[in-house]
Amino acid sequence: MELFWLAISTIVIGVFGCVAWFWGSNWVLDRIYPARGPKAGDNIRKANQVRPWLFLGPAILFLTMYLVYPVIDSFWRSLHNANGSSFVGGANYSWLAGDAKFRESMVNNMLWLLVVPALATLFGLLAAQLTDRLKWGNIGKSLIFMPMAISFVGAGVIWKFIYEYRASGETQIGLLNWIVTQFGGEPQIWLTIPGWNSFLLMIVLVWIQTGFAMVILSAALRGIPEETIEAAILDGASPLQVFFKIKVPQIMGTIAVVWTTITIVVLKVFDIVFVMTNGQWGTQVLANFMYDWSFRANDAGRGSAVAIVLMLLVTPIMVWNIYNARKEVR
Repeated sequence: MELFWLAISTIVIGVFGCVAWFWGSNWVLDRIYPARGPKAGDNIRKANQVRPWLFLGPAILFLTMYLVYPVIDSFWRSLHNANGSSFVGGANYSWLAGDAKFRESMVNNMLWLLVVPALATLFGLLAAQLTDRLKWGNIGKSLIFMPMAISFVGAGVIWKFIYEYRASGETQIGLLNWIVTQFGGEPQIWLTIPGWNSFLLMIVLVWIQTGFAMVILSAALRGIPEETIEAAILDGASPLQVFFKIKVPQIMGTIAVVWTTITIVVLKVFDIVFVMTNGQWGTQVLANFMYDWSFRANDAGRGSAVAIVLMLLVTPIMVWNIYNARKEVR
């Protein structure tokens, strides 16, 4: 109950705080630069120059506090030892270069980057095209989009049950092992099989992100002019030719935005690995590796060094995503 009232009070304070800031800042600005008298024109011009910064100011302040400062602080910590008592320079980064678990994390992240965005975008594109052609397409879209409403932790728990193992002869509560035993096979501890276990974890994120890709790409497909499609059909193009040679090229910008957005999510993947394997059996990824050193080993220096590497990997993709999004708007 206390959490409920805390949430309500936070919403109320936030809404009324925004209204109060909007009204109060305008009131003060109009008193400083009144729109009357002999200097009315000059005052209006000056007020119009200041007014945007009054509204951007709080956002810039909070972004600086919650984004810029943590980056600077993390970089500074990465140049110090575990408890921050002494400056070690690039020693933490040198350690990263020679650490086997870090290399394993990098390899696994690269695999995730190759597999998850490609499959999620492909399945989302196919789902968008197929559901638009079915009478019950909206129901299908709802079912495909539903995993987006589940947290990564919740999805990890669900899929951990799907991969659950019981010894041979016992009742299999895991769906995958139940299917295997129905065909006469032996149950497997799926999440401990080297190589395959990483792909089994990737399936969870593909399952979640396909709905996101479907919604965005469905909107893009509906935005294609009907005249273009009709002209292609009149010229004798088959449904596959219309899809791959007419529709896909026209939404390539949207596909790129979806791809890069999912790529950023993949680079930061943590919850699924943490819940399902905790980085064991060769499934370690960068975010989980950072957590292990920061909060399990209590080594702020090495944990921050991993965080900086992760940020450097995410930044170019994020910039590319913003560039594509702005180009799409134009």
